[in-house]
Amino acid sequence: MPEADQPAGQRTPVRAGSGGPGRIRTGRVARAAPLVALTGRTAGEAVISALRRKDRAGVHQRGAERYAESLGRSRGVLMKAGQILSFVSLGSLVEGSSQSVYQAALARLQDDAPPMEPELAAGVVTAELGAPPQEVFAEFEPDPLAAASIGQVHAATTHDGRRVVVKIQYPGVDEAIRADLANAELLATFFQLIRGVLPDLGHTDARALAAEVTERIGEEIDYRVEAVNQQAFADAYRGHPFARVPEVLPEYSTARVLTMERSDGMRWAQARQADQELKNQWGEAVYRFTLGSLRRLGRFNADPHPGNYLFHPDGTVTFLDFGCVKTWDTAQVGWMVRAVQAAIDGDPDELLKQYTAQGFVPGEPPEPKALLAWARESLAPVLAEQPFTYTPEFAARIVDLEFSPRGPHSAVVQRLALPGEYLALSRIDLGLTSVLAGLHAASDWRSIREEMDLGAAPATRLGELEAAYREARS
Repeated sequence: MPEADQPAGQRTPVRAGSGGPGRIRTGRVARAAPLVALTGRTAGEAVISALRRKDRAGVHQRGAERYAESLGRSRGVLMKAGQILSFVSLGSLVEGSSQSVYQAALARLQDDAPPMEPELAAGVVTAELGAPPQEVFAEFEPDPLAAASIGQVHAATTHDGRRVVVKIQYPGVDEAIRADLANAELLATFFQLIRGVLPDLGHTDARALAAEVTERIGEEIDYRVEAVNQQAFADAYRGHPFARVPEVLPEYSTARVLTMERSDGMRWAQARQADQELKNQWGEAVYRFTLGSLRRLGRFNADPHPGNYLFHPDGTVTFLDFGCVKTWDTAQVGWMVRAVQAAIDGDPDELLKQYTAQGFVPGEPPEPKALLAWARESLAPVLAEQPFTYTPEFAARIVDLEFSPRGPHSAVVQRLALPGEYLALSRIDLGLTSVLAGLHAASDWRSIREEMDLGAAPATRLGELEAAYREARS
């Protein structure tokens, strides 16, 4: 049974002084040194294996497991970076590639990590809420439901009978993260190191990616920010027919404790085994939530990995974890819509105009028709014959064609620069693509986008439900 699917009580707790949350190492050298050693060891083993003509898959597997283990112990910024890599490296979604073992190992960081001992979690609750968890709540489960990068989640029941989950931040993790964020070179160094085993990142500006991750994860330290973000989504989607967001309980929430309504559902591994028709419904729900939040709220979760979803047998999806939310203003959202529409309409001059206006073309511009061809690659789901099915092979192809400085669109890629405020947009797009590809989701994506962009009549059952919901809300 995969580790992420094991009951919390079967996981090994992190003990104070073991290098886990009881004693989190800080400083660039202390926290990056294990990764440096792993890079050298993995590269060395690969060379030896090649010389001896051994099975190289075993070398990659051992290296991937060591990276995941080291990142899991590091907590904070480095672990969050590992989570990002586990879905941004879409080339690794193709079975049999040398990178697939790294994606699989890093994916264990998505929604599971070694938990802290119960007395440590109870100490945080006592310090933040003024009493031990057994007094604050009518019932409190000491073993966590899940443990992730900066905190873990416990089941509880309030004195008025509400079933909730309590997210508790690891002791000392905020200091460790602040130490990481104070050193601007740490994440850049990490991404440079990881390129040795994840070539898909070879075209990525490590410093730009590090800066974006730094800005977003800096907000995650204070759970009050997450509470505000989550409640904004909960307010917007309350009563929605297929998208759910748990309500926050502010009276049980502080900077290091976040309490929300409990939602039960299938995790990613189980959802991928469901009937394809149900997976198609989930895929459309995720797609509509992504685009709808962007267009109507100017917001979206900038850390969209599969661990942030719960899937339900009725086709609905619960969206979790709003600690890393990116906000765009009306003008920025308007630009996104215009740029996509120019690409769909096949207007190269308008597309170049839009990209230039937003700072994507810092020097000599690419040839307009070449830019259009590049932009339309990722729009295949709406340009192709409908319905279109997302697959891992399609996701990998998009990475190879759209982001490689050595691929067929290299003349375009090498002349574009992604402004910092739009880096999260790339992560959201890649995350959405990876989730839909993992579900093999099929739908009439063109009609869904036209419905959202142009106000066309809904073409699917979910579209009709959402239209009725919006009309009732207005």
